[in-house]
Amino acid sequence: MAMAASSSTPNALLLKNATRNPSSNRNFGERFLYRKKGPSLSVTCTAGSASPVVSSPSLSKPSQERVFNFAAGPATLPENVILKAQSELFSWRNSGMSIMEMSHRGKEFLSVIQKAESDLRLLLQVPDNYEVLFFQGGATTQFAAIPLNLCKPEDSVDYVVNGSWGDKAFKEAQKFCKSNLVWSGKSDKYTKIPSFDEFEQDPDAKYLHICANETIHGVEFKNYPVPKGNDKFLVADMSSNFCSKPVDVSKFGLIYAGAQKNVGPSGVTIVIIRKDLIGNAQPITPVMLDYKIHADNKSLYNTPPCFAIYMCGLVFEDLLEQGGLEAVEKKNSKKASILYDTIEGSGGFYRCPVEKSVRSLMNVPFTLEKSDLEAEFIKEAGKEGMVQLKGHRSVGGVRASIYNAMPLAGVEKLIAFMKDFQAKHA
Repeated sequence: MAMAASSSTPNALLLKNATRNPSSNRNFGERFLYRKKGPSLSVTCTAGSASPVVSSPSLSKPSQERVFNFAAGPATLPENVILKAQSELFSWRNSGMSIMEMSHRGKEFLSVIQKAESDLRLLLQVPDNYEVLFFQGGATTQFAAIPLNLCKPEDSVDYVVNGSWGDKAFKEAQKFCKSNLVWSGKSDKYTKIPSFDEFEQDPDAKYLHICANETIHGVEFKNYPVPKGNDKFLVADMSSNFCSKPVDVSKFGLIYAGAQKNVGPSGVTIVIIRKDLIGNAQPITPVMLDYKIHADNKSLYNTPPCFAIYMCGLVFEDLLEQGGLEAVEKKNSKKASILYDTIEGSGGFYRCPVEKSVRSLMNVPFTLEKSDLEAEFIKEAGKEGMVQLKGHRSVGGVRASIYNAMPLAGVEKLIAFMKDFQAKHA
């Protein structure tokens, strides 16, 4: 009887009639994947021509409906950013070359990477005494690069572990220096962050490391601890909340972030480091991880991930056009607020395990009271065009990652589905 009655509920009607209106969220971006096959090329060889003439068709937004992608990463990009990159696919700004084939030593790419850095500095108000570096690989590469560059083998460093990624960073640092665990949330299944007074810091430690937002467990620092000790500084992994809100860069010695959550495709990691911390790498530090080498060469020591950096630059430009990170934070707060309110208002049908004061604006994990319904929930949501809602394999449940490019319409559709699903299975 409950299933029959629910088909006429307001939420069922909203879910059934939900439509995507990209134009209403154009500046904020839509998070979806293009599924339409790419255009074909027309290649013509003419007599006396040194090379074939390639004619590229005009590119436009596919008419096929796309999904709302709630994946934790790699994340899809704003629609207008994708369309802009698509329009420059065959020739970047009349250069006659795709961004993917031009030399990283050429003036064309030099303008791309310089503009990307300039816009990021403007977004985050990065002080002049900080370097902005673009590295290959993911943020996990920096788990080793940080201790190798910032301390000697006999030096002590402090780590706060509020989730899986902080734990991995802590264990990697143990290979290169004396890594101290000042606090761990493992016993509470990484669902809270205590008062900073509970952190048993070593005053002689070189730095204090935190993960600003734990993607798997949905725990986020709302403010940041102050390192205790002489010349001690704060290091933060901001991979999953980078550029989602304003940050006072001057409070950190180093910030690093994999791009594949909020600012670009996978393959590039951004490091923002205070200049006086550069140049102290251990002798065993590989060239590819040495901050001084990359700073001296403006991130162009070797062939960088050119296309990924180009896409990051387009996103930085888009975020500035939205009004900067203050405006972006307001949108993110609204999305997270209505989703958490739905969970709290479900009477226990949905449950978020994370303490309210540290719930992430980016990653919302939750479980169903009847755990045997979780697989059906994820399957049925997929049929409605909402994908990648399965929680991380280490914790299970459901997880909705609602990064910058997830429009409010996507969260509203998920909420309508959640209420309709509850009505059917109450």
